[in-house]
Amino acid sequence: MFYTCGPNEAMVVSGFCRSPPLMIAGGRVFVFPCIQQIQRISLNTLTLNVKSDKVYTRHGVPISVTGIAQMKIQGQNKQMLAAACQMFMGKSEPEIAQIALETLEGHQRAIIAHLTVEEIYKDRKKFSEQVFKVASSDLVNMGISVVSYTLKDVHDDQDYLHSLGKARTAQVQKDARIGEAKNKRDAVIREAHAMQEKVSAQYKNEIDMAKAQRDYELKKAAYDIEVNTKKAESEMAYQLQVAKTKQRIEEEKMQVQVVERAQQIMLQEQEITRREMELEAKVKKPADAERYRLEKLAEAQRLKLIMEAEAEAESIKIKGEAEAFAMEAKGRAEAEQMTKKAEAFQQYKDGAMVDMLLEQLPLMAEEISKPLCEANKITMVSSGDSEVGAAKLSGEVLEIMTRLPAAVEKLTGVSISQVTSRTG
Repeated sequence: MFYTCGPNEAMVVSGFCRSPPLMIAGGRVFVFPCIQQIQRISLNTLTLNVKSDKVYTRHGVPISVTGIAQMKIQGQNKQMLAAACQMFMGKSEPEIAQIALETLEGHQRAIIAHLTVEEIYKDRKKFSEQVFKVASSDLVNMGISVVSYTLKDVHDDQDYLHSLGKARTAQVQKDARIGEAKNKRDAVIREAHAMQEKVSAQYKNEIDMAKAQRDYELKKAAYDIEVNTKKAESEMAYQLQVAKTKQRIEEEKMQVQVVERAQQIMLQEQEITRREMELEAKVKKPADAERYRLEKLAEAQRLKLIMEAEAEAESIKIKGEAEAFAMEAKGRAEAEQMTKKAEAFQQYKDGAMVDMLLEQLPLMAEEISKPLCEANKITMVSSGDSEVGAAKLSGEVLEIMTRLPAAVEKLTGVSISQVTSRTG
């Protein structure tokens, strides 16, 4: 039957037809049951915490060292895999790790014993390389390769490293104070040099500024003279150009006036020709037409007047006859009316006169009160207990009306009160 394994393990097939045994790292293999046997070995990386406590160095100082190592069984190298299978087949990963750990710790202790504390503490890389080199040569024979080794920690219980650090710290502090003093001294010297250079640069700058100011004033004076000269020349040239331009403008104006005069003469000649033609068209020919028209109008007016006179004469005749007829009818009506009135007066005499007077009384009252209606403002002044206001005005009008019968009696000799009493 077929067996498979991952890349982190290897299979070893032994038995019938398998001499030497077949070793496969990550793959598959066919195994005959009962007559062949299959075994597995792990190829995983092992992390070992290699700790050596109180190991005496070359000068007899006990220190404790802790290192971290990474190792694994090489599956790609057939010889190393065969050696590992011979030594570790059937063992678990912890058992393999313990064997490798003890081997590494022994080499680590041996190297510590050949070195001083200062060499281990100051040059950790060198110590790690020595442990890696010695342990690798020994573990290769077991089929294990050391992937990496790193020194993790170095300490002691006698404060040797602390004292060593104090001395170094003191030396460093001493060097620091000396360096600080030297730096301050150098700083003061550099500051003095800088101040000297600053003053020198300042004086030099002021001298350069004065020279530049002098050069500026000289050049400015020369430029001002040149500018004023150019400005005067420019002004003179400008005035000359203005005079030339004015002269040219006047000449152009004269040319324009000459052209305008010639145009005016041409226009006048054209206007004379136009007026002659217009006179011919508007006066002579229209005059003949107008004379003809007036003659026709005069003839038509004459005929119109004749016809209007005849029509008016006929109208006057008809109107006169109508007015004569109307006057005759009116005269007959008035005569008849007078006859009727005469008969009525003859029959009634005083009654008829009174009736006619009574008919005129409202008109007489209207004429009496008309001045009062046209007044804008009336001021009433009371004297005694008499009435004041509208009643007073209406009373005066009625008083005037009561005097009318007496006046009528004086004018006509007819007493209205007697006539009304008789008729009553």
